[in-house]
Amino acid sequence: MQVSRLVPIDDTIIRFLRRWSITVLRVSVAVVFIWFGALKVFNVTPVADLVADTVYWVDPDWFVPLLGVFEIIVGASLLARRALRIMLGLFALQMVGTFLVLVLQPDVAFQDGNPLLLTVEGEFVIKNLVLLSAGMVVGATVRRREAIARSGSSPSEATFTNV
Repeated sequence: MQVSRLVPIDDTIIRFLRRWSITVLRVSVAVVFIWFGALKVFNVTPVADLVADTVYWVDPDWFVPLLGVFEIIVGASLLARRALRIMLGLFALQMVGTFLVLVLQPDVAFQDGNPLLLTVEGEFVIKNLVLLSAGMVVGATVRRREAIARSGSSPSEATFTNV
């Protein structure tokens, strides 16, 4: 099969990705936030002790559920596309807060104090780099979507329309 015959297929895939990738990313992050938040609200999260031991200066009985409510609000805002700039700022703040585990509890995050050898908890925290990056990508598209809405024009195929 000639490579030139694959170009139309490649173009179709790229059009699909341009149209839907940011939406899927935004909704995926929203679902993760709502799900993790609900686990905290209903006191069934496996990270309650980790949160309590990391943010040791506050009472976990109210802080963990409050953090859950915060996460649900951020996730719902991402789903509804409301106040995205504010919510993405709060999202980033919460994500950065998760890295406190690495600073305040290195013995919990790293095996034998080696920062290259993560524990399960350390892996849980480090994966937040991906969520933080996803939030940055979604945030980078907010102005584009607003400009399209203000102009009343139909967006071109090259723009991310479903932010």
